[in-house]
Amino acid sequence: MKSTTAPRATSSDPAVAGPPPRSSGFGRRGPRHGPADRAGGGIRRQLPTSPWLFAAPGLLIVGAFSLYPFLSTLINSFTDRRTLVAGEFVGLANFAELLDDEMFWIGLRNSTLYVLGVVPALVLLPLLLALLVQRQIPGITFFRSAFYTPVVASIVVVGLIWVWMLDDRGLVNSLLEIVGVGKIGFLSDQWLLLMSAMAVTVWKGLGYYMIIYLAALANVPRELHEAAAVDGAGAVRRFVTVTMPAVRSTMVLVGALSSVAAFKVFSEVYLMAGPTGGPAGEDTTLVMLVQRVGTGLSGRVGYASAISVVVFVVTVALMLLVLRADRKEDA
Repeated sequence: MKSTTAPRATSSDPAVAGPPPRSSGFGRRGPRHGPADRAGGGIRRQLPTSPWLFAAPGLLIVGAFSLYPFLSTLINSFTDRRTLVAGEFVGLANFAELLDDEMFWIGLRNSTLYVLGVVPALVLLPLLLALLVQRQIPGITFFRSAFYTPVVASIVVVGLIWVWMLDDRGLVNSLLEIVGVGKIGFLSDQWLLLMSAMAVTVWKGLGYYMIIYLAALANVPRELHEAAAVDGAGAVRRFVTVTMPAVRSTMVLVGALSSVAAFKVFSEVYLMAGPTGGPAGEDTTLVMLVQRVGTGLSGRVGYASAISVVVFVVTVALMLLVLRADRKEDA
């Protein structure tokens, strides 16, 4: 008698095994995408030029407004180009003329004094101001906004306000006459005018650098201050031994930024001293000299470009000096 048991189905039988397993799509040559993938439903192959297409607008702006003017100034510094004349190559003649130009040395002196007078104040005073407004007390938001207001104010408006205040018939001299001190020539004396411009620069920059210090102070652990207080350290000692070391890198950053800005000062001195640069031009800075020499129908563009190159070299040297001093302290 024959057995009625049906043969056992194997996985090779199409009716029993079901549909074949789907391929992962990966082979020796990478993933294989079907029509759905090519239609936008899957992974697309990125073109090697895609990152450059995204960066192209930014690169064009930097090239047009930063790189091209820099290269043009560098090339013009070796020519005798004027405003309406193309000029010819003169080599280092413009730089040699700088050595005999009295106004260049006056501008270099004033710009250097500006750095020496402004940078220490802008490194230390905003830090003290940030410590004052860091505390969470009622009404502190108002004081933070008040200290930051000069930063967003127009430099032209700020300069005119201070000129009106420091003029011989201004508010400050009127008050000095009332108390019997007499008038002080803030805008007529060579050195007082330069110091008045420094005061305006410090007053306008306090709020900006205060914000930078506030961000740095927020990262200082409170446990350090508490431990120093337990050891008997007072407020001044905690500031010197805890706060300043903790924000030293920020102080270096502020020093570098303020040094470059102070050496390139123009608006404050120009508004308070006028286009002539104060009495007999004794308060002229290097950037004011560039503007005076290189503008107008007969402007010496080549000579002004040489002065600009000197300003660039000095500002880079200032930044390198600040960074090198910071590395020495780390070592």
